[in-house]
Amino acid sequence: MKKDSMIQLHKQFDAIVQAVPDSDVEFWYARDLQTVLGYSQWRNFLEVIEKAKTACDKSGVEVDNHFADVSKMVQIGSGAERPIDDIMLTRYACYLIAQNGDSRKDQIAFAQSYFAIQTRKQEIVEERIHLQERFQARQKLKESETELSRNIYERGVDDQGFGRIRSKGDAALFGGNTTHAMKNRLGVPEKRPLADFLPTVTIAAKNLATEITNFNVNQNDLMGEPSITGEHVQNNLSVRNMLVDRGIKPEDLPPEEDLQKLQRRVKSDEKRMIKGTELPKKLKKGTSK
Repeated sequence: MKKDSMIQLHKQFDAIVQAVPDSDVEFWYARDLQTVLGYSQWRNFLEVIEKAKTACDKSGVEVDNHFADVSKMVQIGSGAERPIDDIMLTRYACYLIAQNGDSRKDQIAFAQSYFAIQTRKQEIVEERIHLQERFQARQKLKESETELSRNIYERGVDDQGFGRIRSKGDAALFGGNTTHAMKNRLGVPEKRPLADFLPTVTIAAKNLATEITNFNVNQNDLMGEPSITGEHVQNNLSVRNMLVDRGIKPEDLPPEEDLQKLQRRVKSDEKRMIKGTELPKKLKKGTSK
């Protein structure tokens, strides 16, 4: 996501925050959030809200503490007003809505970080978005490697063979450095996956090479470790050449923060969101606003 887009989204989200009178509790109206999240139809947004409520309930949190049905008056022209249904949402509720929204929307990606952290300063939100992008890239790589492991197992390659194929692919991507060598180079603990310490661009590169291998293994019906190894090595070499042409040598990039620490940080953020952000009881009865 471009910096200019993030700045604009930050202003839009800041503009709709509300505060419960005589308290430190912040809340957002669902119809305001609908607009900034890019949903044109209220009924479609309600479906996302229902998913968020389900996620809230499954996490063991009282739904009514974070989602409160209300009605409010809106102008319909000529000074006339009519009531419409709305929902008051805590920061935790907004976060769950973002988690269950259309991830293809830039607004959703931004909202996931905006609501996840205690402070919403621009630079901190930007940092969180970059971390989240790295985490999502890692998840995609896990999925493609799981698919590769399954594919090659059906084609006569066991778990040890998969490890050898992956390491030779890494050697091709990292200029001759095997997985073990790269772990030593970056200070990665022996029992931890190398990818958990790689920058987003390298994780994405590994994923691209693995996706191509998966495709060609199926498309060309490759069998056995030698042929699949050759395919995977060639794909990693091709991806490496593309990166080097753009001035990027994967083996020279510094390590990033351990993604397991990021996951723990995410869980810690969620706990902080829940604590002390519940709506006052007087606002959970469908109060008109």
